[in-house]
Amino acid sequence: MKISARNVLPGKIVKIVRGPVTTEVTLEVGAGVQIVSTITSTSADSLKLVEGGQAYGLIKASSVMIGVD
Repeated sequence: MKISARNVLPGKIVKIVRGPVTTEVTLEVGAGVQIVSTITSTSADSLKLVEGGQAYGLIKASSVMIGVD
């Protein structure tokens, strides 16, 4: 697989919450470090995602914002 995203995080799927339109996927990318992505349920089905399976978190953003109270 070749992609333009620079931040590719391999991990284990630890939770999948399927909805009629979107599916929330939680990926553990390190000990105690999780990222969560919301994708279409059609894409989740197409990728054949299952809890305990392996996947990649691909992060591509033009900016990262930081705020304080």
